[in-house]
Amino acid sequence: MNNTVICPGSFDPVTLGHVDIIKRASKMFDKVIVAVLVNMSKTPSFTIDERIEFLKIALGDVDNIEIVGFSGLLADYAKERGAKAVVKGLRAMSDFEYEFQMALTNKKLNPELDTVFLTSDSQYMYLSSSMVKQVASLGGDISFFVPESIHAKVYERLKTGTRKETLK
Repeated sequence: MNNTVICPGSFDPVTLGHVDIIKRASKMFDKVIVAVLVNMSKTPSFTIDERIEFLKIALGDVDNIEIVGFSGLLADYAKERGAKAVVKGLRAMSDFEYEFQMALTNKKLNPELDTVFLTSDSQYMYLSSSMVKQVASLGGDISFFVPESIHAKVYERLKTGTRKETLK
């Protein structure tokens, strides 16, 4: 039986919440393909190569994962790779609404593809890449949010050191 799944995302940057979901999936399935998306509707802070490298550093201790970049339809990519399911992390009800819609769309495009939802660990329920970017850009401590092994690189890129607006 093929127990390959895909864990897709933009991972811009990868957070401890992402790492938690991927590691948990790696214990449930034979192989996890971590697919770093090229999302045309977003302007990433990190290149796809940087995001892949960050994931490789953060997940270097996990044997049964493959980290790749991809663009296009996830349903088609899953079929190409022989994956039978997509693994998505859920933080809140708003995540569920969007992810449920995506799961149904992927199922329509690839009837063999299921979606498995993993709820976030409670310590990561609030965590998002957008929040990490905002905190870092204002000079805040992101060590609670990103893997220690990539913290310095992420922080250096995201911090601005100056604010665009000043209060009077």
